[in-house]
Amino acid sequence: MTATSTSIRGREIPDRLVPGWKRALKSWETLLFVVAVAIFIANSLASPYFLDPWNLSDASFNFTEKAIIAFAMAMLIIAGEIDLSVAAIIALASTAMGMAMTAGAPVPVLVLIGLATGLICGAFNGFLVAGLGLPSIVVTIGTMSLFRGLAYIVLGDGAFTGYPDAFGWFGQGYVWWVFSFELVLFVVMAIVFGILLHATDFGRRVYVIGNNATAARFSGVRVDRIRFILFLLTGLMSGIAAICLTSRLGSTRPSIATGFELEVVTMVVLGGVNILGGSGSIPGVVIAALVMGLVTFGLGLLNVPGIVMSIIIGALLISVIALPRLWKMART
Repeated sequence: MTATSTSIRGREIPDRLVPGWKRALKSWETLLFVVAVAIFIANSLASPYFLDPWNLSDASFNFTEKAIIAFAMAMLIIAGEIDLSVAAIIALASTAMGMAMTAGAPVPVLVLIGLATGLICGAFNGFLVAGLGLPSIVVTIGTMSLFRGLAYIVLGDGAFTGYPDAFGWFGQGYVWWVFSFELVLFVVMAIVFGILLHATDFGRRVYVIGNNATAARFSGVRVDRIRFILFLLTGLMSGIAAICLTSRLGSTRPSIATGFELEVVTMVVLGGVNILGGSGSIPGVVIAALVMGLVTFGLGLLNVPGIVMSIIIGALLISVIALPRLWKMART
């Protein structure tokens, strides 16, 4: 989403020679932050209830569960892959927790089952893509139907309800004042993935793979192993999201989290991650999550129907993918 050079007096100056503060001002993250501030101001003017601390806290529930997945999805897309089965993993993990709950399993076991289901689904996707060399978009479209279908086989038109009160804390509890557990978890995960992607050898290899997987392989990078780990991480984050979402709703239905995959991908691409791989940042995804959360919450305060919100999200995804191409065409 950022330019690779700056024009000074008709000459193209490489970005590495441009002062850091100028690059920061021109970055996609800076533009996105300005948009977030503008939306925040517009929401505060549109509704007198928006600035209430508890309402702002409730607004975080519009994006935290999706953002937790988006951090892992961002790394996966930077590496040139994608996982469209994340919402279906949530459904299957929630169903597995529901089955364990009806069998009398305690809360720690429910959490472990949610995490394990996410890891198993991620490992299955990773094996098909990294192990067998199948294209990730085709694989995860298939597993999206598979995982969701298993949830429907178990539940049909029914639902699991009656989760223990202690389990409800993960999706409804507060750590301190207006700061919910989900919001704190979002901040912690943002820091963890930010360090993982931007301050470790693993993160640098993810960028290398996304830019040129063949060259990375010849350079000694274990491409397939890293891809498998990224699918594991995405599955694990989907399992965590399943725990939070199931806890917040207090029930499990096979249709749970329907459409989450679209919103997660939109969040990642809006955050400046190149859908073709090779570039992007976690701070951008964090700001994009806040933008989408503010938009959704603001529209909700104005009683905008959910179907209109879906249209807006779809249009947003198309726009952020098309704008760089249109900008490039306009400059040539």
